[in-house]
Amino acid sequence: MATAGIVIIGDEILSGKFVEENAAFLIGELRALGVELRRIVMIPDELDDIAATVTDCARRYDHVFTSGGVGPTHDDLTMAGIARGFGIGVERQPELEARVRAYYGAKLVEANLRLAEAPIGAELVWGKDLVWPVVAYRNVYILPGVPTLFRRKFVDIRDRFRTETITVARVYVDADEGRIAADLDAVVTSFAGVKIGSYPRFAEQDFRVMVTFEGRDAVQVADAQAMLLDRLGAAVVRHEGPSRVDPGGAPVRDTLDALDPSLG
Repeated sequence: MATAGIVIIGDEILSGKFVEENAAFLIGELRALGVELRRIVMIPDELDDIAATVTDCARRYDHVFTSGGVGPTHDDLTMAGIARGFGIGVERQPELEARVRAYYGAKLVEANLRLAEAPIGAELVWGKDLVWPVVAYRNVYILPGVPTLFRRKFVDIRDRFRTETITVARVYVDADEGRIAADLDAVVTSFAGVKIGSYPRFAEQDFRVMVTFEGRDAVQVADAQAMLLDRLGAAVVRHEGPSRVDPGGAPVRDTLDALDPSLG
């Protein structure tokens, strides 16, 4: 199972000037792609912090995605920080420089050429956008902080990270968690390959607990949900799925319903 970490970089996020949106978006995307997100970190625009945090995540996870600190101004330190962390320098990438010059044309100023800088040995990951690639160094993918650009750039390369599809199901229960704890324990013990979560709700009108089932084996997810439905009986208000999750984060109904019509 591929794992991932997200590093959000920017004083503007930590100070509250802007609400963080990119991690929330990426959580759904990675889940749909079958990548297990293990950590989200928010750090300031500081070279040493960027260097230490990104390299630590790169050692621990298969993929690391950074957000922010990429641009032509004094506080855009992500490229230099990542290079420092890996003990290398920053260079002006000839291919990137050519594209920056072509993009700005007569409006080009010297500061714009900072957009052509990358850690020495970095890879340019091309998708549909033939003007601005994603810069990657080893397993670190360096993305812009502006949410619209972040989303566009990740979507452009997301198939690179696709693994097995995640299947999800839900059960809504009109009982408190203590009442259903023993039943949940029994299902968890029976289906070690299914992640089962229990979440109390206090503002809902018709249920008090939402139980979720997630796994790569659709049959196992369906069987785990069926076992809990059988054990809880009349305490169940309704249920959903099983369904697979596609990039974009939303469950998608498909032929999984054919596993058992009663689960649809």
